[in-house]
Amino acid sequence: MIELTWKIFSQTGNIETYLLLKEIENATSQQEFGQTETEVTLDAKI
Repeated sequence: MIELTWKIFSQTGNIETYLLLKEIENATSQQEFGQTETEVTLDAKI
């Protein structure tokens, strides 16, 4: 999914596609580290 999103962004330059790519990357990294969305949100607010 990340590769497809990057390919679309690199071909179009669409900023919304880039932001989607970053959301996917963040979700993937959170899953790898075992953090839930709530934990990440709480960490960001501290």
